[in-house]
Amino acid sequence: MAAELQLLGLAIVVGIVQLVWAAIAARRQQNLAWAAGPRDEPMPITGVAARLDRAFRNFMETFPFFAAAVLAAVAADRLSSLTLWGAGLYVAGRALYVPLYASGIPRVRTLVWAVAMIGLFMVTAALFV
Repeated sequence: MAAELQLLGLAIVVGIVQLVWAAIAARRQQNLAWAAGPRDEPMPITGVAARLDRAFRNFMETFPFFAAAVLAAVAADRLSSLTLWGAGLYVAGRALYVPLYASGIPRVRTLVWAVAMIGLFMVTAALFV
């Protein structure tokens, strides 16, 4: 199996961990009766729980592009060191982004996000070079 596909699988694990972490943090602020009900009335979250939710939403904005780029590179037989390093940067950046965001560390978090985006661009660029 191509290493890029393994990194795609690892990115899925990163996303699942983020989802569970954000849900647990939110449930600590929202009661279980509300969570189990129809949720007709919003129950906002704050602090770390809100940051974890925003980090997960940010992951969900970029992950489909990453998955599509990796799958397209595999299908087009365009795997190279560019896709390997790009996929690695994306996964590492996304994994580091969450604890930095949850901790409220602003500038380093943005730098790590940029590293992940560079990785995504690298995988995508391999389709055109």
